[in-house]
Amino acid sequence: NVYWGTDIVEGMLDLFQEQGVRVTFFVGGCWADDNVPTVKRMAEEGHEVGSHGYFHRDHTTLGYEGNVEEISRSVQFLQLAAGVPVTLFAPPSGAYDEDTVNAAESLGLRTVMWSRDTIDWRDKDEETCYLRATEDLQAGELILMHPMEHTLKALPRILEYCNTHSL
Repeated sequence: NVYWGTDIVEGMLDLFQEQGVRVTFFVGGCWADDNVPTVKRMAEEGHEVGSHGYFHRDHTTLGYEGNVEEISRSVQFLQLAAGVPVTLFAPPSGAYDEDTVNAAESLGLRTVMWSRDTIDWRDKDEETCYLRATEDLQAGELILMHPMEHTLKALPRILEYCNTHSL
C-alpha cells in the first residue's frame, strides 16, 4: 500500500527489477498525483497498479455514492498516470462494507484484502517485518507491506524465503 515513501518505493522497484519479481501496488490517488513517474514505472516494469482510494478514507463512513466518488477519482487518475487499466481495489485500513464493495464493483473493480499484515507502519523493525511476512506462509497469500525503510531492508530475505519455498 502506497501513500508515502517515494524513495523507498523506488528502492523496492529496483529490487523487484533485479530479482525479476512482479507485485501489486495498491496506490493512493493523492500520492500518485505527486509521483506520476513512479506510478508509470510500476506499470512499465510489469507490476499491477491497484487503487487504494484517493485520500485514505474510512470507506465504511462514505455510503455508496461517497465510495463511488472516492474510488473512481483514484482509478481515473491511476489509469491516466500508469497508462494501464486498474481492476483491483484495496480499502484503506481494511475498512469496507457492502456499499464499498458494491461501489467498487460498479466501477469494474474487484475488492481485495490481504491475508497477512506485516504491520510495518507501526512496528518499525526489520526482523519483525520478516517474521510476519514469512512465518507459516502459504502459496497464494497476499502480504500487506508499506514503503518503510525497515521493510525495504527485510525484502531481500522475504523474497529469498518465497523463492526457496516455491511460493
